Amino acid sequence: MATYGRILMYVIPVFFTLVVAEKWYGWYWKKKSFRLLDTISSLSSGFTNTIKDALGLTVVILSYKYMVSHWALFQLESSVAMYIITFIVIDFYGYFSHRWAHSINFLWNKHAIHHSSEEFDLACALRQSISVFINLFTFLLLPAALLGVPAKVVALVTPIQLFMQFWYHTTYIGKMGFLEKILVTPSHHRVHHAINPEYVDKNHGQIFIIWDKIFGTFQEELPNVPPVYGSTRPVKTWNPIKINFLHLRLLILDAYRTHNWADKFAIWFKPTGWRPADVVEKYPVEKIEDPYHFQKYDTRASNALKVWIGIQFFVTLAFMYYLFGNLATIPKPQIFFYGGFILLAVYAYTELMDRNPNAIWWELIKTICALSLIYINGDWFGMGESFTKWLVLYLVVANVVTYYFSRLEEDSSPVLAS
Repeated sequence: MATYGRILMYVIPVFFTLVVAEKWYGWYWKKKSFRLLDTISSLSSGFTNTIKDALGLTVVILSYKYMVSHWALFQLESSVAMYIITFIVIDFYGYFSHRWAHSINFLWNKHAIHHSSEEFDLACALRQSISVFINLFTFLLLPAALLGVPAKVVALVTPIQLFMQFWYHTTYIGKMGFLEKILVTPSHHRVHHAINPEYVDKNHGQIFIIWDKIFGTFQEELPNVPPVYGSTRPVKTWNPIKINFLHLRLLILDAYRTHNWADKFAIWFKPTGWRPADVVEKYPVEKIEDPYHFQKYDTRASNALKVWIGIQFFVTLAFMYYLFGNLATIPKPQIFFYGGFILLAVYAYTELMDRNPNAIWWELIKTICALSLIYINGDWFGMGESFTKWLVLYLVVANVVTYYFSRLEEDSSPVLAS
């Protein structure tokens, strides 16, 4: 846990720098504006996912360590070849878990957050799930287990494979010649994120595009079909925590509302998007039918509000950095309370981004949580009395400012997205 936290402390600045560089390139060279709230929503989703992963909040039903200790037929010697084999097996695992997430209704909930942005950029790569608490697909790593690849090697290669998926979330890199035949490129992944009928549920590969070509899910980016990004059921919120559970909420409601008892069970395993006929008729859900003519989600935000959201974002980032730097020293269960505080912070300021008047109540809950932790620990997790006083001042100011923007500021600036 502590090692992973230290890794994140180095990786996060790199990702953040690349996101900013891409935005600057688009603004300066391509004369393309960007939507700040969408970018902050994406980066905030990255906050929530890294918190979940750093705290180890995922249960593995069938662990890889068990598989390799009980089922290994060979014992690979440590070598470059072993790491290459491991990388290929993990990519095979990634292809099928990704494909099934697009194909099975209850699995889509864990992946919907990644497709929720109506932009396609490096920031949207960070929209990762917090709604998965059980890993069902470790069995896909069976080839590595049979070969006797040590669990520590899989643990090392897995985050590397994940981080390598970041770069191709961009519109600024065209087709890449021969590499298109082997690797997932920005062109391939633009297809994957598109909601055009020609592109839906294609190109599930993570590093190697060959899996899609072998298993029949490959689609080339067509010059006359520009990709349109997002989800066919628009989420209409900037709040990444809400987005993580929107599809699950719909499944639960549909299972409850349908009068067909077989459908109450079948809905979970049907193809993604399937709903019982009686529910569809009585409780219609908005769906984008024409990807070329729809209104992107946006909210009105004055420049002052954008500045305040930026301040809240960076303050939350600072809290997260302190957590990652002290994962080994903050005791349990306080470390989980700390993580919960960060999730509350994200929830509060993204509710404000949605212009939800109830954002003040979430800010107040965050404050009560922080003050309770200070009372229990005597200060803010070893930061000392001086910092704790500044923290209390920040909490007071945050409530006053949030109250102003959520209840008093006139919502008068125009929506520009189209």
